[in-house]
Amino acid sequence: MSGHKLALLKRAMRFVIENLDPSDRLSVVAFSSSAWRLFPLQRMTASGQQQSLQAVNSLAADGGTNIAEGLRKAARVVEDRQARNPVCSIMLLSDGVDSHNLPPRDGSAPDYGPLVPRSILPGSEHHVPIHAFGFGMDHDSRAMHAVAQMSSGTFSFIDMAGSIQDAFAQCIGGLLSVVAQETRLGVDCADDGVLLTSIKSGGYASGVDGDGRGGFVDVGRLYADEGRDFLVTVRVPQSRGDIALIRPSCTYRDAVTMEMVRVGGDPVTLLRAANPANAGMSLRVEREWHRVHATEDIAAAQTAAEEYDYARAASILEARRLLLESCASLSSDQQTQALVAELREMQERVLNAELYEGSGRAYLLSGLSSHSWQRATARGDSTELTGLVHSYQTPFMIDMLNRSQALQPEVAEALSRSPTIASSRSSAPTPAPASSGSPWTRRGLRSFRPAKSFTGLSL
Repeated sequence: MSGHKLALLKRAMRFVIENLDPSDRLSVVAFSSSAWRLFPLQRMTASGQQQSLQAVNSLAADGGTNIAEGLRKAARVVEDRQARNPVCSIMLLSDGVDSHNLPPRDGSAPDYGPLVPRSILPGSEHHVPIHAFGFGMDHDSRAMHAVAQMSSGTFSFIDMAGSIQDAFAQCIGGLLSVVAQETRLGVDCADDGVLLTSIKSGGYASGVDGDGRGGFVDVGRLYADEGRDFLVTVRVPQSRGDIALIRPSCTYRDAVTMEMVRVGGDPVTLLRAANPANAGMSLRVEREWHRVHATEDIAAAQTAAEEYDYARAASILEARRLLLESCASLSSDQQTQALVAELREMQERVLNAELYEGSGRAYLLSGLSSHSWQRATARGDSTELTGLVHSYQTPFMIDMLNRSQALQPEVAEALSRSPTIASSRSSAPTPAPASSGSPWTRRGLRSFRPAKSFTGLSL
């Protein structure tokens, strides 16, 4: 990375540094053929920010890309912490292909497992999610997506240099608003005749008990104002009246007090219709059913494109899009229409090898990451970041994104020329400004901003 790209990366890093509080800590690792720590974890006080900015400004271009070495160095930063903030994350940016750890493709898929140190994988003592950013047309989107998936992080695609700052802004808007960790959803059958048959949970680990009487989803971290939808299928006895189906519960670790909290939910009751044939599906259930199957189709289309069957890839996406467009009950549903627009964009990017290799693969993989975790990712240039396809943006993400774009006149000008994006932004909730140490209030949930520690990696 050099020249204009490097200058924009430094500007993006400056934005991140200046939006961290004195209680937050940051370390930056740079890597090329080798990796080195620009500075250790340090608090973002005024002097800490100044030292960090000076170190970032000293970055210079070098050759090679060794993602594994960069992540090993980042893992050491995490493992060697003398003090721990309540929340820790890694942000990884690369614009190249790892030339040190992945053998040339011979038709078989590389093993991306060695790229991520075992010490920071889920289930380890130092588990840290890695939020990966693939920059430009030459990055290895398959490797970056794999790194994110293995660590329960997200993968974002940045195809325009000016979009780095906005992508970072959206990400830290979430990371700086974590309210719950180790979140687990429990589902228990509320009636003797009811059995769980499956739980569709995307990227989240889930399971159903052997006797079908209970199940779980490990959700992990939740940002302020985030929600999760999971599709639970149950077997219900015949010839019965109204029946209580399931009783949900949730446990999580409060990100401020670090105490475990348990919340019980009300039973979900099935009201028997007098004429079941005329009973329509719940709008929320129907929307989620289509989203789950659309995510599966995106994965199938990506597999077809990897096998050079671009016609089949486009056909899979088109079929799902047409099915969604034919659903009268969802015709005015904003989230469904966003999904339709997303599928159309994906279809256009898999029409041939040139389009798919250029940006289609990265676009599909970032979409898969977003829908797997139900969390916003960057896809393409910054003018798309606030578009309809980003249904998972939280108010804090939007607030941080607005701060970023206020510092980039060229982005603001592009946004003002886009009626779709202008409409989307005007309808989005506007969060009240938060001052350091002040409580954040959202939809009745009062939460305090916990301090974070970040390890940023750049090439």
